[in-house]
Amino acid sequence: MAKTLTIGVLALQGAFIEHIHALNTLRSSEHISDVVEVRTKQELDLVDALIIPGGESTSIALIAERCGILEDLREFARTKPTWGTCAGLILLAKTAIHTKKGGQQLLNALPVTVSRNQFGRQVDSFSIKLSSPCLEHVSEQSATGAVEPFEYVFIRAPAIVSLDDSEVEPLVKLPPGHGQTEASEDGLLVAVRYRKMLGTSFHPELTNDTRWHRYFVRMALAQE
Repeated sequence: MAKTLTIGVLALQGAFIEHIHALNTLRSSEHISDVVEVRTKQELDLVDALIIPGGESTSIALIAERCGILEDLREFARTKPTWGTCAGLILLAKTAIHTKKGGQQLLNALPVTVSRNQFGRQVDSFSIKLSSPCLEHVSEQSATGAVEPFEYVFIRAPAIVSLDDSEVEPLVKLPPGHGQTEASEDGLLVAVRYRKMLGTSFHPELTNDTRWHRYFVRMALAQE
């Protein structure tokens, strides 16, 4: 019998409902047995893989600490498949810059440095369609054999400004010109993979395209 996964979505704050909807659309085609909203250690213990959604990273960390699951999340991220999107990427990282005064709690799991709100405020939000070779194995090809570009949505998004371990695999880089610092002249990194972790700056759950969710599910299955 094929292995199936119970996938959790951290449901303390932010865009967790949209991730749950995306995962539920894949249940008939991918090996997903259940999708769980995670707010407690007991719920975290039920899942094989976890998505940490976008939202407000400082708030998510504070709520997790008050709920008594911050250390459990740290341990989970180091041992089981975990995907952080936008604010979730910040939480997952080992280092964050441009944080609020006094800094913030991080899970200290993904060996990258992220720049918080790299692309500006809410009014600076944007989307861009890009071809992504990493998604080819989860994409349907057109009659011409081409793979449709993915629409990347950025809302007060972070960027990955440093890879701090040689095993971190860069997946998606923006074209030059996006971002607020000189570093964007060479294009900013917005998706990486490291062992059982996936980190993305953008919001795939705000599109109808489930390829990144499919990518994560298959990545998690491969770890079993």
